[in-house]
Amino acid sequence: MEFVRQQCVFTTHTPVPAGHDQFGVDQMYQVLGNDRAAAIDQFGCLHNGLMNMTYIALRFSRFVNGVAMQHGKVSQQMFPGYKVYSITNGVHAATWLSPQFQELLDEEIPHWRTDNHYLRSVYGIDPARIAAAHNKGKLRLFSAIAKRTGHHFNPNVLTLGFARRVATYKRASLLLHDPKRLVEIAEKIGGLQILYAGKAHPADVAGKGLIRDVFASAAKLNSSALKIYYIENYDWELGALLTQGVDVWVNTPRRPYEASGTSGMKAALNGVPSLSILDGWWIEGCAENTTGWAIEDGEDEAAEATSLYEKLEESIAPMYANPHAWAHMQQHCIAINGSFFNTHRMLAQYFENSYFPPTPISPTQTSYLEHRRSTDAVVAEPALV
Repeated sequence: MEFVRQQCVFTTHTPVPAGHDQFGVDQMYQVLGNDRAAAIDQFGCLHNGLMNMTYIALRFSRFVNGVAMQHGKVSQQMFPGYKVYSITNGVHAATWLSPQFQELLDEEIPHWRTDNHYLRSVYGIDPARIAAAHNKGKLRLFSAIAKRTGHHFNPNVLTLGFARRVATYKRASLLLHDPKRLVEIAEKIGGLQILYAGKAHPADVAGKGLIRDVFASAAKLNSSALKIYYIENYDWELGALLTQGVDVWVNTPRRPYEASGTSGMKAALNGVPSLSILDGWWIEGCAENTTGWAIEDGEDEAAEATSLYEKLEESIAPMYANPHAWAHMQQHCIAINGSFFNTHRMLAQYFENSYFPPTPISPTQTSYLEHRRSTDAVVAEPALV
């Protein structure tokens, strides 16, 4: 068992119960056979009388981590018998940056492709050029939508984006919680456009219901001041176009179920700030009025929707109306968040802390050994190599 642990590391990905597969003991014996099933039972991998895939991974891994600082803390509470670290996710910059930004960075910061830390040097680029590169991405997005749907959007109007897998905890309809308030804001700020996209799992009835709710709200609220559109057939290409082209990226998960989230990281690479619940990666990425805005925690959805509307009306819209200030925010998004929330940094942390740790026995193993001692079991100490 200890030999296996030395070869294995485990990254847990979500606090949502559906992400931790469990199987009945009878099924375990039927599929795995008596010897393997008995071994799983012997090594303490059953939890609440079920074979739990997460507990198997915890038992047989020398290093365990969550995918964001907050997720590591949440996972530690879920699995108190194990030491859970955190390595925050990142996205591949060269995949998700728009062609316009890649061209600009190749000209000004050519080493960004081999070392994403160089994205910090975007502070040496005129903010007006950054704004121009993003505007080209916005025009490219609107052109693609027009070809797909026949609907046309105004590139001069503040545009919010919400696109991801549709699950109930992601609360796609929070932005539409108070339709009257949303219409008033749109009229006051000179127009607002909201683009939705995303699919629900075929078996997720509630998720599909959320999509229908957004469609219904859009049909009622669309006007000359407020345009809401749900783009069908969400795919890799559309996801990239949206994170490259909208002005603000919106994320409204119910805490603490957002393990990390990466769509906002893709947006930040393209100079797009986030308006998001403080969960997942955004706890680490949010610098208020610099890289985006935090939707304040509330006692219920109404309170959080109120915070969202206040930030939209009082902070976001006024800054968007000031092109110079907005261009500086786009610059901050790339320099602060783009230079950190990328796969270069993420993989370096996995190599240094998980794959090739400085010590051969992790606290996870120590915790397990202490657990066995506490139950008066005899355990052979693994050799230090």
